[in-house]
Formats: sequence, structure tokens, C-alpha cells
Amino acid sequence: MRFVVITGLSGAGKTSAHFALEDLGYFSVDNLPPALWPSLLETLQKESIDKVAVVVDIRTRKFLGDLEPTLARLKPFLVFLEARPDVLLKRYNLSRRLHPLGTGNLLGEIEAEKNALAPLRNRADLVIDTSDKSARELKETLEKALGEEEGFVLRLLSFGFKWGPPQDADLVLDVRSLPNPYYDPQLKPLSGTEPAVAQYVFSRKEDEPFYRALMTTAGLAAEGARENGRAAYTVAIGCTGGRHRSVAVVERLAQDMSGRFRVGVEHRDVGKGE
Repeated sequence: MRFVVITGLSGAGKTSAHFALEDLGYFSVDNLPPALWPSLLETLQKESIDKVAVVVDIRTRKFLGDLEPTLARLKPFLVFLEARPDVLLKRYNLSRRLHPLGTGNLLGEIEAEKNALAPLRNRADLVIDTSDKSARELKETLEKALGEEEGFVLRLLSFGFKWGPPQDADLVLDVRSLPNPYYDPQLKPLSGTEPAVAQYVFSRKEDEPFYRALMTTAGLAAEGARENGRAAYTVAIGCTGGRHRSVAVVERLAQDMSGRFRVGVEHRDVGKGE
């Protein structure tokens, strides 16, 4: 089991790190007292959950006495997030939230928290200064440190317009202009995963620019989503019934785009009737 602990200064980005690890498939818990961590890991291990993250900070200061022995016992990968005082001040002023120490003197609270968490910073496996980092850049830093750069997934979904467009698609593209194998008696019973169907769909040279433009559009949209910190992006490809053309196009896109993205493929309507 991989066990990651996220800690650091309030306002330094622990919530963003928490969400980033969830996107990477971690079972993530916020501010669980350290004495309960062994029981949590034991329970999750029984359920075959192999990636766990816990966020702990000054909010659990009453339980920090249990933290050192728990860290020594469990040996997690410890990440400490920090930022310059002026940046933390700006973030708190923008959010209008109170500091967890709640004394009313924000600069004093930041300094007191820094001193209280100094032992954690000293033993951290990774210290990240988020002063000049966006949420996306923080996520990329964590991905590289944990060896999980493949966090982003491009989901390619085929569907039939007659069954309704998918509600969860980020981008919907229509390929009903391509040749339709439905009208070929030999190809009609087959699906777009069959080579003969794909060959029929892409048989006309004049359709190649259309496919290239479609692939470019899908790629640019997915790149933009990844740059903005999205964990996944769904491109839905539709034809009339969702059995032939859209399936063939999704299969080809998956092959052509696999070098740029981690691709997931789903054929929603391929098994539906006429």
C-alpha cells in the first residue's frame, strides 16, 4: 500500500493537493487524528485499496502528540506545503477565511503555525513552495514526485444520436457524414471494431481531411483541459445508431492519440437494437 501524508501551512494548497491525489486514485481523508491511521490503513487494505492519502495540519493540533510515533511506525511519504507570508496573507484576504489558530493576528498566526509544524517540515520527503504555483502546477509536481504522471485521461465515447447524446460529454462531435455500413448487408450485423467496417467508413480519400480536423479539435480541447488541471476530459463521437461509424472513429482516434494521452474507450450504444 502506498501511503501519503499531506501537511503544511494553512493557505499553502493542502486542499488542492487533496483533490489532486483523489484524481490520481487515492483514497483521501482530511484531518483524521494520527492515532486512527493504522486502523484506517488496515480497513482499506482488506478492501484491496492500495493508495491512501491523509491531510493533517494545525487544525488537529490537539492530536499532534500522536503524530511522531505514528509517522515512525507507518513510514508514509510525507509532503509539506508552504508559501511566503505575503502570499499566505493575500490568499487569506481573498478567501476571507479565519486562520485555524484564530487569534486575530494573521501574521502572528502564520508564524506560530510555521514554528509548530517545523518538526514535520524537517522530516518531510518533499517540501513544495506553492507561492508561485497554480493548482495545476502543484498537481504536476505531486504527479512527478509520486511517479504518477499519467493522471490525465482522455475518454473517447461513441454513441448514437437516436438514443440521445451523452450528458457527461465535454465535447460532442458528429460523424454522420461518413459512409454508413448500415446499408451494406454484410457489414450491417458487425460493429465498428471490425476491420472490414472501419475500412468501409474510411474508404473515401475526400473524408480524410474531415477526420484529421476532428482529431485536431479533440486533441486541442483535451490539451487545454489538461493544462487547466482537469483529471479527465470526455470527447463523444456520434453517428445515427452508435454501432458503426462512431465506433470506428473512436477506435482510430484511440490508436492515433495514445502517444499524447492516456486514453479510455467506451462504446455506449454498440449493443443496442435497431
